[in-house]
Amino acid sequence: MWIFLARRLLQSIVVLIGVTLVSFVSLQMGGDPTYLFVSENASFEEIARARKALGFDRPLHVQYLSYIWNALQGDFGNSLSYRQPAMDVVLESMPATIELTFFSLVLAIGLSIPLGIYAALNRGKPVDGGIMTFAMLGQSIPNFWMGIMMILFFGLYLRWFPISGHVAFLEPLFEGDLATAFSNLPHSIYYMIMPAIAVGTYTLARNARLIRSSMLEVLEQDFVRTARSKGISERRVIMYHAMRNAWLPVVTMIGLEFGFLLGGVVVVETVFSYPGIGRLVFNAINQRDIPVVQASVILLAIIFILLNLIVDIIYARLDPRVKL
Repeated sequence: MWIFLARRLLQSIVVLIGVTLVSFVSLQMGGDPTYLFVSENASFEEIARARKALGFDRPLHVQYLSYIWNALQGDFGNSLSYRQPAMDVVLESMPATIELTFFSLVLAIGLSIPLGIYAALNRGKPVDGGIMTFAMLGQSIPNFWMGIMMILFFGLYLRWFPISGHVAFLEPLFEGDLATAFSNLPHSIYYMIMPAIAVGTYTLARNARLIRSSMLEVLEQDFVRTARSKGISERRVIMYHAMRNAWLPVVTMIGLEFGFLLGGVVVVETVFSYPGIGRLVFNAINQRDIPVVQASVILLAIIFILLNLIVDIIYARLDPRVKL
């Protein structure tokens, strides 16, 4: 186990270096951010002095190495728009995104598991076709379009849900204010319903198809037929034999899905004016706020790498045949 963890740690370092390099080069190709620090009427001399003071006059490889060195010391630079440490700006937006991502994942898992199992147990029947048609549509409809349609119908026409905004739950919870956190929870969920559906529909549809195919494969295995031949009830065969083995690919997908959802809420947060890291990155890219974008990318990459490691460990615990 320790050898496995050490190997994964080295791989993670290589991945992080690659992520920082790609994001740094991509952002530098967008133009010189010096003009964000000077007035519109600044002279060439003033622009040159600002570029030198900010370090943008140095070669790109020198800027990159300087950025990595500072990042290792916890310094990700100051936001060009907010005039405060970039990582602080990102961390302020992170709780809202975690709330939305977690709620979307719970919604997707809570619906996909029974739908997938029910479709597998009714293979070839109309209900199976209906669930798979829903899954196909869920994977085909863009989440931003779904968000806009829900805003128009459920938000503006029916007025069932708010079309923008957020009520914090994690932030007061982290501050130790449990009373405020739990009093905000119903309101927080109320504001997250439409964004969570828009974010989680694709995950719901894909997991339902995955669970169905995994269950069908397991139900055809010899150990399931043996369990049935011993007179074990069908419910016990499904719950204690089939589902346990069908979970293996599902656990992998669910574990990675949280990372994908965390990084894929940019458009949905923008559509719903949701104050999370996705909207922050979208605005930072438009404003050429390079430190905020880089800090966001690094933080999301670290979370995704940790989730990968946790999934691998859980997978090995569920299936003793897996050799680390």
